Amino acid sequence: MSPPDAAGHHENPGAAPQAKVALGDLLAPVRSRLLLACLLEAIGALAKVVPLIALVELARELLRDPVREERVWAVVAVAAGALLLRLLTSGAALTLTHLADSAFQFDVRRRAARRLGHVPLGWFTDRSSGRVKKALTDDVADLHHLVGHAYLELTTAIVAPSAALVYLLVSDWRLTLLTLLPVLVGVIQYSLMMRGQEEQMERYQRSIAGVSAAAVEFVDGIAVVKTFGQAGHAHTRFTRAAESFVTDFWEWVRGMLRGSTVAELALAPFTTLLAALVAGAAFVQAGWVPPADVLPFLVVGVAVAGPFLELNYAYQHLVSARHAAGNIQRLLSTETLPPAPDAPAIPVDARVRFAGVRFGYSGGAEVIRGVDLDLRPGTVTALVGPSGAGKSTLAALLARFWDPTEGHITIGGADLREMAQLTLYQQVGMVLQDIRLVHDSVRENIRMAREGASEEEVIAAARAANIHERIMALPRGYDSVHGEDANLSGGEAQRVAIARALLADTPVVILDEATAYADPDSETAIQNALSRLAVGRTLLVIAHRLRAVTDVDQICVVNDGRIVERGDHHSLLAREGLYAELWGAQEALAEGRTS
Repeated sequence: MSPPDAAGHHENPGAAPQAKVALGDLLAPVRSRLLLACLLEAIGALAKVVPLIALVELARELLRDPVREERVWAVVAVAAGALLLRLLTSGAALTLTHLADSAFQFDVRRRAARRLGHVPLGWFTDRSSGRVKKALTDDVADLHHLVGHAYLELTTAIVAPSAALVYLLVSDWRLTLLTLLPVLVGVIQYSLMMRGQEEQMERYQRSIAGVSAAAVEFVDGIAVVKTFGQAGHAHTRFTRAAESFVTDFWEWVRGMLRGSTVAELALAPFTTLLAALVAGAAFVQAGWVPPADVLPFLVVGVAVAGPFLELNYAYQHLVSARHAAGNIQRLLSTETLPPAPDAPAIPVDARVRFAGVRFGYSGGAEVIRGVDLDLRPGTVTALVGPSGAGKSTLAALLARFWDPTEGHITIGGADLREMAQLTLYQQVGMVLQDIRLVHDSVRENIRMAREGASEEEVIAAARAANIHERIMALPRGYDSVHGEDANLSGGEAQRVAIARALLADTPVVILDEATAYADPDSETAIQNALSRLAVGRTLLVIAHRLRAVTDVDQICVVNDGRIVERGDHHSLLAREGLYAELWGAQEALAEGRTS
């Protein structure tokens, strides 16, 4: 038995039934094709044994005196026909399994696309995106080998030796038992090796997880630890984790090494051949069988032992596939947002209201604790407050990244949960800190906001966002592809996002510190673009720099998930509360930088 691979594919006893069910559910759409392929492969496996038997019969015939020529040619014809049948059935089976694999992959990815199209937008963090990538690439690839190859290999590994065993038993059951005695030893040895492997696998997984965590910590934090002179300390933690892994792994391997060697030697084809030679020679010398009767065990006996090693490898592939199927099934079971009612609500205007809104992430503490907020059409409301106060979460709730656990949010009198998804995103646009441009032309990155927008509308939006001249300076202008010949800075990417928001022309816009990553040259251009975006719209702005929001209509100070102060800049300063403290701290910091 070989240890699990570095990806950690192994069976957890508690999760095994669920993994088997998950694998069965995923393969249900292609099960009939797989069964037909396995049936064809079984026919091919039987045909695979026929030439070996034909070889034995041919040798027996050639040893006769006189040789029956017609019998020789009949045996040759049977062998040739079996080889042709093997070629046709195995080729057809392999074609069927690969067609089934294509259909399976298409079905899984289509189901994932449908499912992920209805999950909360807030679910798409870096961690969940990595989970999607692993499930739909790595895990689907693991299932490819199972669907495309392993089932056929497993069928051959069972049918071919079974047919050979029947033929040998018919020939001479005594020689059969002696020839296959090493096989029995190998099977028993493997069974003994399997005892206690679950605990060893768990230790292996913990060790490799420790190495991975230490490596990530060391690499991600290398700049910090070097700055503070702690590189040696971080390196020591990584080295200790690596040494622990090596120790655990060697203890496991060392415990299996002798048994694995014995088992593989016992199941090796040459061992079976040697057993057949010794047993056959003894039987011939004793006069129990004629020499020709030993031929089946020398030729066909090897076909019984070899596939047992293939069965072990097929089992490893099955374990890996079950693990992968569990990951995919968990992705396909991701909780979705409740669907809109049959008669979705339609907003009557752009007024936004938060009423008694509470929210807590799944399994975590409550982060929004009873917020009431009114955003009138055509006004700008800024959310300010300490880091982690809940500002971004409030904005995410307005964009329906999540649903409130209590209370409700309305646009134009329509509850977000009662609006169709398309209607909601025709009402709410977003310009976030972390801008993600897709691998496409700059034109299509802007046009994502409105698929049918004309060239003139795209250019007008880019001009209003102060990004048109920069785009025209790219090698292919609007046809330049992001990540290839369009290498935009953070501030330029922000302006592309603003152009997208302008093109979408939504009545409600969320701005999450849109100038956070802008360089000084871009900040003025972004502020001018945001001024154009704000005209006539209901704006909710998340701001960390208070000087940027001194002229807005309403400032709401958020702390510990609540709005603790609200008003304009001057009234909040006069109150001498949290806003005044934040303002004073930022002003003192700015003065310290300029002095």
